[in-house]
Amino acid sequence: MKRCAWAGTEPIYVRYHDREWGVPVRKDKKLFEFLILEGAQAGLSWITVLRKRPAYRKAFDNFDFNKVSRYREGKIKQLLNDPGIIRNEQKIRSAVGNARAFIEVRREFGTFSNYIWRFVGNEPVQNNWRQLQEIPASTDLSEMIAKDLKRRGFTFAGSTIVYAHMQATGMVNDHVVSCFRHREIRVLSDRAGNE
Repeated sequence: MKRCAWAGTEPIYVRYHDREWGVPVRKDKKLFEFLILEGAQAGLSWITVLRKRPAYRKAFDNFDFNKVSRYREGKIKQLLNDPGIIRNEQKIRSAVGNARAFIEVRREFGTFSNYIWRFVGNEPVQNNWRQLQEIPASTDLSEMIAKDLKRRGFTFAGSTIVYAHMQATGMVNDHVVSCFRHREIRVLSDRAGNE
């Protein structure tokens, strides 16, 4: 079974590649989770974040954006002392601020999903990359989304982070064409991956 080369042989990466990466996500809670995790990953490897994901779920109230939006200084200090997560104060404060901005977007658009998926016309962009080296780190579209997010008060949501979020949540299908998941992702229904 051929996979994207980045999946390697590390079990946590293989599972993530085979089960999650690129599956269209429409549920706000999951979109928020990836927003926080992609921001936490800035400057680090994704496998570091994947390994810490269970601790992040516990530390950030299972990515309940309403609860995270209400975090105050005491909770932020507690998070800064949590060895299970990436203890970067800017990233932690960003998660709290982004939860607040996330809620504002929901007020305006009904759901964050409505807001973010409109950038791709509510349909995943189907790319046909042949090699890993062809896949961009960011695009004009991710730059446009990043600028809009920044205007709305989001931080740690630059063009590269936004593109990684788009890949993770299935807004773009960036599995290489020789990967067994490329075709599977292409035919997934809009409801796939949202359990």
